[in-house]
Amino acid sequence: MQYRVEGLVIRSTDYGEGNKIVTLLTNTHGKVGIIIRGAKKAKSRHGSLAQLFTHGEFIYFRNTGLGTLTHGEIIESHHVLREGLELAAYASYAAELTDRALQEDEATAYIFEQLKGFFTALEEGKDPEVTTYIYELKMLQAAGYAPDFDTCMSCGNVVGSMVLSARGGGVLCSRCSYRDPQALALSDGALKLLRVFRQMDLRRLGQIQVKPETKKLLKQGMRQLMDQHIGLQLKSRAFLDQLDKYNLE
Repeated sequence: MQYRVEGLVIRSTDYGEGNKIVTLLTNTHGKVGIIIRGAKKAKSRHGSLAQLFTHGEFIYFRNTGLGTLTHGEIIESHHVLREGLELAAYASYAAELTDRALQEDEATAYIFEQLKGFFTALEEGKDPEVTTYIYELKMLQAAGYAPDFDTCMSCGNVVGSMVLSARGGGVLCSRCSYRDPQALALSDGALKLLRVFRQMDLRRLGQIQVKPETKKLLKQGMRQLMDQHIGLQLKSRAFLDQLDKYNLE
């Protein structure tokens, strides 16, 4: 059976002498794996469609298992994301997270649009760390673990300082913070940003300036939430950590 999909390449691996297998995040068929024959050859018509982060239209034939590409057109190559170390690192993290966290048959139209917006935001020079935190919140939501930053999980209080309980998937007020000794104390600024980020659409992301100390808190909070509720060991995140360490030295 022949299919026509709009997709983003979130994984690309060599297959045999000159072929590649790509995993697409599509807007209509969830995650799809297809073989692009001859993609590694210098004169391949479809080689560019096998590159990570490529946004394109893919026509493929499939009965069972992997599909086989018959034709395709690039909509946006996102080549900028492959040319610089930092942008490539953040884009690779989002791609790997998406690939590992989503099941094959999950409805992915919303996440497809958010990942497309994520890649575009990186290309437009938006803060890669902030953009990544917003995308991580979208992935938590897709996985069924959308955190509640508005009301205390224990008593429903909505005013005053809050701590982030990754274990509980939300915030606790000062009266209830004893319920989670490992909870992360949040500044007012960090809490406000988390509330804003949860509602943001990456397709309409503006410039956001975040103080270094606030960004550090956001990183701690998002790391705890991701580890608690998604819990994936990702090579791309380990590389980002190494990159951060190098930049600090």
